[in-house]
Amino acid sequence: MSFEVLLSAMHLKDETYVDSLNIVSDTVVINQCDTESFSDIERESKEGNIHKVRFICSKKRGLSISRNMAVLNSNADICILCDNDVEYVRGYETVIKRAYERHPDADLIVFFIKRKERGKPLSDRDMRMNYYTVSKIFSPEISFKRESIRGISFNENFGAGAKYILGEENIFLYDCLKAKKKIYYVPEKIAELREEESTWFEGYNERFFISRGANFTAMSRPFAFLFILQFAIRKRKLYIDTMPFMKAVSLMLKGKKEYEDFCDR
Repeated sequence: MSFEVLLSAMHLKDETYVDSLNIVSDTVVINQCDTESFSDIERESKEGNIHKVRFICSKKRGLSISRNMAVLNSNADICILCDNDVEYVRGYETVIKRAYERHPDADLIVFFIKRKERGKPLSDRDMRMNYYTVSKIFSPEISFKRESIRGISFNENFGAGAKYILGEENIFLYDCLKAKKKIYYVPEKIAELREEESTWFEGYNERFFISRGANFTAMSRPFAFLFILQFAIRKRKLYIDTMPFMKAVSLMLKGKKEYEDFCDR
């Protein structure tokens, strides 16, 4: 069972950056920068094992574009998404492979990455995920069998660097569930997130709410309004100091209409 980390990053000097993330397995790096190049490199980890790095520089921009490019350039059976602020724990590759051995029917497995917003796993045991639970996941927690997601890609209208700045992972997971893919949650820690300033979150401003409305619509047009309403109510304490409740709802509905019009062209 071959395995690769799919790292999306920007303006890296070279492939040595993978060392700072404690990556000791084969890796595909999509480095969005101002040049175009492709190289396969062998690296030796601190533990002495040799792993391969496919280092691709691209002038294209957008996180979802980067994710899709990484998948297309992978040759592994199992892949896991990665951002440039993730630091893996020792033995992460073994944890991931064993989870797939334990759940041979899994198409995707989501793991636990400790971060400021979530200090504990969603569950204390392995479980199947559904449309509700996948909404709590962020990209680097997602692994998948590469063949299982053939025909499913990240929506390039969403994510950092796109028109709508968030939600690409939720849309992806929803599309996987719609395609009857089996998604498991395994509450084993594979990494921690560095406490760095977000490259995309600028606060609960107009762009955020418009993007969130479009995001909910891409996830499910029939239920988009309910998603918008529950989000406005459930997250009210987080944004109410900067955005009135009705204004937040109005902006999300604007994003909903925008994306519906785009899809109906």
